[in-house]
Amino acid sequence: MFSMTRRQFMTYSARLAAMTGLGASAVPKIGLALQSLASGQAPLVWLQGQSCSGCSVSLLNAAHPDPASILMRYISLQFHGTLSTATGDLGMAVLNANIKQGNYLLAVEGSVPAAMPEACVIGAEPYNKLLLRAASAAQAVVAVGACAGFGGIPGAENNPTGALSVKEFLNKNQVGKPIIVLPGCPVHPDWLVGTLVHVLKFGVPSLNADGAPLMFYERLVHDQCPRFSDYEREHFARFFSDEGCLFKLGCLGPVTHADCPKRLWNSGTNFCINAGAPCIGCSAKTFAQKASLPFFRKVEQIKDKAAGA
Repeated sequence: MFSMTRRQFMTYSARLAAMTGLGASAVPKIGLALQSLASGQAPLVWLQGQSCSGCSVSLLNAAHPDPASILMRYISLQFHGTLSTATGDLGMAVLNANIKQGNYLLAVEGSVPAAMPEACVIGAEPYNKLLLRAASAAQAVVAVGACAGFGGIPGAENNPTGALSVKEFLNKNQVGKPIIVLPGCPVHPDWLVGTLVHVLKFGVPSLNADGAPLMFYERLVHDQCPRFSDYEREHFARFFSDEGCLFKLGCLGPVTHADCPKRLWNSGTNFCINAGAPCIGCSAKTFAQKASLPFFRKVEQIKDKAAGA
């Protein structure tokens, strides 16, 4: 494990305090939460169901701190199907030992194949059954990403696996554990680390109706959008390279709650709308659910072209 100075701990604690809106008075408690995570007093078990592993990749793209710091300083990651060095029987032995001991934080990436258990098997055990065992022994469950949060692409209309969100699956099976939803495709690293710290030292954060933390998902992307003034003036872009509001190109910012405009991605470099791409609503409950709702409304582009011809 890496060593860390008190200054490093407090610097990151201050950043987390600002990020979660807790204020300077919370910095000491956040520092203690990070110490608990790093020392193994708050182990994290990470399971993957029907997913593309994009949320795991997003975690590895973290900056300030970098991925190595997150995994080896801040989080005592006990098991992760993709990142763990132990595989096969040894890997399953580690996972089962943690489930037996209990009292860990459980991060779940991906949806649950409720109607087709054989679609996802881990260590010869159907994922559905493993998830129930792991969730029952956990301190709290964090549904990481759009697929775990609301079903995502695996849970899209007409899918053959009967994919359910983690919360829906656990509630149907009467697993009475706190469940926190972190939607996004992928989830932002700050949302995950900030939520874990909050659970450890302040309890479950205030959640919206869908179970997502208000500290990250309270405001609409639309209300924070740098092109909001264009929307008010009805200055709409007709092509992706145009200036103006992207609503007519399919932007779902008006129905999507997330702090992407101020959080930014790729080490604080950019986010979809700043890059000229409409928000596709990846943190919204409706993301990828209906075949009738395309990510980009190309039909409206065609109508606009015809009207201008």
